[in-house]
Amino acid sequence: MAAKNRNDGSEAEREIVTTRVFDAPRELVFAAFKDPHHISNWWGPNGFTTTTYTMDVRPGGQWLFTMHGPDGTDYPNRVRYNEVKAPELLAYDHDAGEERPDFQVFKVWITFESEGRKTRVTLRLLAATREQRDEMAKFGAIEGAHQTLARLDLHLTGKEGNAVSKSTENQKVQPFVISRIFDAPRDLVFKVFTDPEHMKHWWGPKGFKVISAKMDLRPGGTFHYGMQAPDGSTMWGRFVYREISAPDRVVFINSFSDAQGGITRHPMSPDWPLELLSVFTLEELDDGRTKLTVNWSPYNASDEEVGIFDKGRPSMTQGWSGTLEQLEAYLARIQKR
Repeated sequence: MAAKNRNDGSEAEREIVTTRVFDAPRELVFAAFKDPHHISNWWGPNGFTTTTYTMDVRPGGQWLFTMHGPDGTDYPNRVRYNEVKAPELLAYDHDAGEERPDFQVFKVWITFESEGRKTRVTLRLLAATREQRDEMAKFGAIEGAHQTLARLDLHLTGKEGNAVSKSTENQKVQPFVISRIFDAPRDLVFKVFTDPEHMKHWWGPKGFKVISAKMDLRPGGTFHYGMQAPDGSTMWGRFVYREISAPDRVVFINSFSDAQGGITRHPMSPDWPLELLSVFTLEELDDGRTKLTVNWSPYNASDEEVGIFDKGRPSMTQGWSGTLEQLEAYLARIQKR
């Protein structure tokens, strides 16, 4: 890795280095750099938006995207990955793609270091020449790098306040909350919510059957599942885990999906929020029972999507009540074995 040459004078005058510490685990921070659904929500300086066309994060893979400036100017970009070591390193060449053969390539190394429960990200850009470095700095590369990492920080904490994210944090939207007490120990309730073989037996609306369940239980990992409706049609969903604190808390972004694991709209309500922030807390009661609380709120939602969410509270209550009834029955059944 070129970082070992940091003391090389010729490189020192050609580099731009930016560092920030995030209050998030390393796996989650790394995932935000390799998932196009994440990175399009925070990449770039303030006021910029990003459209991703393709993203293949592996040595030899490419990320093709366009950054849209506040004045409407489009900036084509191409990243070609040289080294990918999850969750500690991304190294790549960055240019403007085939549309700008005159654009000088520069190299980038992004390192991810654990500092307790936090993560230090260091972004090192190395220009081909000192003149290129100075021109990039004049164009705003240094401040832009700081702003980009600041936007990532907001994205990870769910507090985005820029034009890209459309975060509902600043809107007067109340989360949907529902609780139920189960006659089962907390460790067991946590287990049946974090094991796909258990979830097959109770997850989803009443009358639906889970036909596929693949889980990668870690921050940045996913749970991808398919369900069959009573009429025989199929429906897919996806979690992207943000926090897993056994046995009392699980946080994830929930969305409808397809068989390939992408993000899709609600099949029966196209204006439903594309993503929901889901917080599940498990409280151990004095009598050995467990109180499960579901907290659901729109994430990166438009005003229209928030309105649809608010109007959908009765149906959410009905749907979640049915799901929790199935969980209650399943817990009773497995405890009798």
